[in-house]
Amino acid sequence: MQADRQGRLSGFAMLSDAAVQEMAAWRQDLHRHPETAFDEHRTAGKIAGLLRSFGLEVATGIGRTGVVGTLRAGGGSRSIGLRADMDALHLHEQGELPYRSQHAGRMHACGHDGHCAMLLGAARHLAESRAFDGTVQFIFQPAEENEGGGQEMLEDGLFERFPVDGVYGMHNWPGLPLGQMAMNPGPMMMAFDLFEIRLRGQGGHAAMPERTRDVIAAQAQLVTALQSIVSRNIDPLDCAVLSVTQVEAGSTWNIIPEQALLRGTVRYVDPAVQAVIESRMRELVDHIALAMGVEADMDYWYRYPATINAEEETWLAADVAAQLLGEANVRTKMRPSMASEDFAFMLRERPGCYAWLGVDGPAPGAGLHSPHYDFNDQALAIGAAYWIKLVETALAPAAKPTER
Repeated sequence: MQADRQGRLSGFAMLSDAAVQEMAAWRQDLHRHPETAFDEHRTAGKIAGLLRSFGLEVATGIGRTGVVGTLRAGGGSRSIGLRADMDALHLHEQGELPYRSQHAGRMHACGHDGHCAMLLGAARHLAESRAFDGTVQFIFQPAEENEGGGQEMLEDGLFERFPVDGVYGMHNWPGLPLGQMAMNPGPMMMAFDLFEIRLRGQGGHAAMPERTRDVIAAQAQLVTALQSIVSRNIDPLDCAVLSVTQVEAGSTWNIIPEQALLRGTVRYVDPAVQAVIESRMRELVDHIALAMGVEADMDYWYRYPATINAEEETWLAADVAAQLLGEANVRTKMRPSMASEDFAFMLRERPGCYAWLGVDGPAPGAGLHSPHYDFNDQALAIGAAYWIKLVETALAPAAKPTER
């Protein structure tokens, strides 16, 4: 494809075919051995071993199973952090790949195997070239999927122990063609909260509902009412999504149960929007329960903040991507995704940029979190080259004064 040829001429040649093939081998090995949140012991061990073999200083056990590799060159005081996530999902792989998951019920359905391979490839190249002036922290993070591994690393002193001036992340993105990248100054991904609503009534025979306090009727009212919050209480120019994702009640045909359960998620950018949503949810739970003659309580958990890119760092990242791919293949006005990402915790602590890497070929495959998903190995060279060029640009040696 044209973008690929442009990239090969302008920067991908820094990576030999052998280096790209080795990245693919690392990626497929990680795909074969997926490990989920805070259980990434083999994954972390493999990554740490490779980083040591490249000559980096390596620390393990950061945020329980995280790994940080440190590489220095020159005498500069500037520093940059590059982050890849390591964890897989609780999902049974349904494809027939030769390197399909060997762990039943777990698979790399989000491409984190590719993220690790690209960052490892960049680490090896930079360790060999040392074409920068300063310090690079290669951050391999556990537990991105729902469990907040990024926050765990921060609470374990990530940026105190491994200081950075800016931090950068990247995620493969189905829906974006191979050879393209995208990054926005400002919001890229939404904040992510969870809720659980428990209803308690009086069960009884389905033929005699008048002798019960029907939690299923209350549950149905709540599902409908909760979905109206965004459309009737939030400014249409603000973005928010409330989704009920689990509805549980009853065990047989002819019994009205005593208990029912609702679970779901809330997504938004602005904390003021979140405050309105949570307040209205609590009002609806209390008042509908009262009206329907049942008891109810709700738990609401704040999980991931919004992923918000800093302007200066984003334009730097966009310029680097344009040098590799051509300006036409770098999008800086993408609509934010309503999905969430715990790289947001790191961006709250340090300025940086989270970018999307195109992976779609002529015939797009399965999407993220599909049991058929497989990272496109053709994207490995692009992602690794982006990391390399970003470091060489952000930590470019200062120009020497001209002698007279």
